Amino acid sequence: MKFLLYLLLVAILISCKPTADQSKDYSWALLPFTKADDVNPILLPDTNSTFLCPVRNTIVQWEEKDVFNPAAVVRNDTVFLLFRAEDSIGKFAGTSRIGIAWSTDGLHFKKHPVPVLYPDNDAEKIYEWEGGCEDPRIVEDENGTYYMTYTAYDGDKARLLVASSKDLYHWTKHGLAFKNDTTEVNKWSKSGSIVCKYENGKAIALKIGGKYCMYWGDTDIFMAVSDDLINWIQVIVATDGNKTVFGPRRKKFDSDLVEPGPPAMLTEKGIVLIYNSRNVPSKGDTSLAEGTYAASQILFDKNNPTKVIDRMDTYFMKPDKPYEITGQVNHVCFVEGLVHYKGKWFLYYGTADSKIAVAVK
Repeated sequence: MKFLLYLLLVAILISCKPTADQSKDYSWALLPFTKADDVNPILLPDTNSTFLCPVRNTIVQWEEKDVFNPAAVVRNDTVFLLFRAEDSIGKFAGTSRIGIAWSTDGLHFKKHPVPVLYPDNDAEKIYEWEGGCEDPRIVEDENGTYYMTYTAYDGDKARLLVASSKDLYHWTKHGLAFKNDTTEVNKWSKSGSIVCKYENGKAIALKIGGKYCMYWGDTDIFMAVSDDLINWIQVIVATDGNKTVFGPRRKKFDSDLVEPGPPAMLTEKGIVLIYNSRNVPSKGDTSLAEGTYAASQILFDKNNPTKVIDRMDTYFMKPDKPYEITGQVNHVCFVEGLVHYKGKWFLYYGTADSKIAVAVK
């Protein structure tokens, strides 16, 4: 009898002990998301897709090796994904180009046969060749023009670039995001998440204090501002010259690096940024595999986008499916595209740097 009473007491104590999420109010966060297991992965590489590469001047299988890390947009009641695709040519594990696919239910997609943004014999070739064009994020302005931040890789540095479009298929390149910032123009830069208001299925960039604001970086997260969504200047966030808005945390899932996800979202409670992170067990979460990319969320003051109000103690998504665990890079869920469509939130993410999947709220 004593043993049974002991077991009952242990069960009660375990059931009453709060987890990290249960002990805090995360009502500000966009949760919960459920992976769409019935359809995932929703986009796969295709060896049949060919394209005349203007730099190589030859036909390439532009998406034969991997497709991953998509931006997402709703246009004309259709979801569009602009995704990163890699061939298997060259010295940097393939050249990346950005393709486009569309869907009328957010789950089943058809691809356009050729990429819509890619290295060319243009002014940006010096930055884009031969690593390519990677990891797009897209917002609209109030006039309906789309602005894409993307990463160009020349084999030495990753640099954040900007392009614009009226229709998602034809893009005008504007070059380096930080071309007018002497402190950043020739440094490593990636992953630009511009603060938006999400309404009527659209992510529309808005100004805070008279400036557009962008979270960026792939070690720590930094802030930049712009007047025109094309030319960006980094912000110093503290009197001691510190530029970091937030960074990794020891003993947690985000111990090694943090990196922005989809365009940040202005809400009544503040600015919500969904972010990606990488773990190293020796300094982080020992329950996660080496190099695990998991996703979490952080809340900023809506009047001061560099001021952190709250941050989740844990991830809301981690790799736990075979196609998320094994691929070009193992143990990766990398969230990058978010849309509100037909009454639901669709979160699109790269899996193991190899395929694309979706989670729905």
